[in-house]
Amino acid sequence: MEKLADLPNIGKIVAARLAEVGIETPEQLRAMGAEQAFIRLKTVDEGACLSMLCGLEGAVQGIRWHQLPKARKEELKAFLKMARR
Repeated sequence: MEKLADLPNIGKIVAARLAEVGIETPEQLRAMGAEQAFIRLKTVDEGACLSMLCGLEGAVQGIRWHQLPKARKEELKAFLKMARR
């Protein structure tokens, strides 16, 4: 069975924090999407930032976050600005 830590960009610490907020499997993360997962993570990790959001999106897509299309990174930046309000 695939574990969260098996996904790109998800290490043991992020996997543990995801589990803390009720996201325990890659399927749950994919179904929820990066933005909603990030909102949950912010409740337990005040340091959650754009890099973490991009990492989550990369994990959802199965790629390293550096490989995200520029347009998607811009969408995530805009989301983060809205989420901080």
